[in-house]
Amino acid sequence: MFADRAKIIIRSGKGGDGHVSFRRELYVPNGGPDGGDGGRGGDVIFEVDEGQNTLGDYRHKRKFKAEDGEEGGKRRCHGGDGRDIVLKVPEGTVIMEAESRKVIADMSGDNKRQVVLKGGRGGKGNQHYATATMQVPKYAQPGQPAQELEVLLELKVIADVGLVGFPNVGKSTFLSRVTNAQPKIANYHFTTLSPNLGVVDTENGGFVIADIPGLIEGASEGVGLGHEFLRHIERTRVLVHIVDAASTEGRDPVDDIYKINKELEAYNPEIAARPQLIAANKIDCIFEDGEENPVDRLRAEFEPKGIKVYPVSAATGQGIRELLFGIRQLLDESPAERIVFEQEFFPEDVLITENLPYTVTKAEDDPHVFVVEGPKIEKMLGYTNLDSEKGFAFFQRFLKDGGILDELENAGIEEGDTVRMYGFDFDYYK
Repeated sequence: MFADRAKIIIRSGKGGDGHVSFRRELYVPNGGPDGGDGGRGGDVIFEVDEGQNTLGDYRHKRKFKAEDGEEGGKRRCHGGDGRDIVLKVPEGTVIMEAESRKVIADMSGDNKRQVVLKGGRGGKGNQHYATATMQVPKYAQPGQPAQELEVLLELKVIADVGLVGFPNVGKSTFLSRVTNAQPKIANYHFTTLSPNLGVVDTENGGFVIADIPGLIEGASEGVGLGHEFLRHIERTRVLVHIVDAASTEGRDPVDDIYKINKELEAYNPEIAARPQLIAANKIDCIFEDGEENPVDRLRAEFEPKGIKVYPVSAATGQGIRELLFGIRQLLDESPAERIVFEQEFFPEDVLITENLPYTVTKAEDDPHVFVVEGPKIEKMLGYTNLDSEKGFAFFQRFLKDGGILDELENAGIEEGDTVRMYGFDFDYYK
């Protein structure tokens, strides 16, 4: 069974807790703190596997977890880091947050490996908290918690050209003739159930072509397997309509093209606007009977709209060469860059919206120092590199979006006052 969609739960590793311990040696009655740091939790990494072409590995297992970091030990021993978990996916897989369907990563093009969830940082041992006034710290920092996320994996095939058409119009036969692909071919009145890919080599350059399973009316609304099929043409640069010009099953080829373009428009107008060609198939079954030639009818209807019509027979090979050169020419005239979906969802930013408590108070010894504490603050600081410009911008956005700046102003903070957060001091300016 071809699997091009899966919903799984991924979880990074928790950071190991820092350790609380003190030196206990002969002749050293009051040894200092020597608690070690906890290990880093493992990351969740997605990696492209060129040998895979489906998401079948994720059909029967739903939860994937990286390893937790180990707790720090005595004598300043650092806890071991948790092992990362690497999830292999076929090229073209798009990783989305399951509920919002926003893109986290598109595993195509140059993006062969991406960390989607970072493991928690290990907590600091009590050796880091000794000061002149606190020489026996009995506190160690806990490791940062793991991140967990439900993600939707969707495979959107990577092809230059997409073959579209209703069932049983000859798409699979055409693909088998022009490429080395070996789709199952029979007189199916339903449809091929999975997309087939093949590489076409012509004298003026090759390209990848995909036989998109036959569409039906209402596909854009999810009727039948509509959404399952339509997603596979999202990356294609050129669309080729395959129609039964001979109407061997009573279908009107002109009406078929309008119906399919209507489904494409409803699903994604940008796809419907891409360059198109028409392959008027089964011309070997057209007999002169005094009626208007269906190929002439197709040309009269669509060539004034800029859509060229090529009469072909996938069964005999007639007209195939001309069609392939026409496709190659249209590709050369189209933008060459691959269609890659931009990231819309950033798992680390979810921390901003977490409803964790915090407090804003004035320092007892200085009315111009405001202390902000709470698990929300500590967690954010643990995930943020304040030494980088991007990290500091993230920190400022956190203060604003989390309502912390409003709380500080309500507490009476003024320009030049100090904001203190878990060992960090910041000057406040509007």
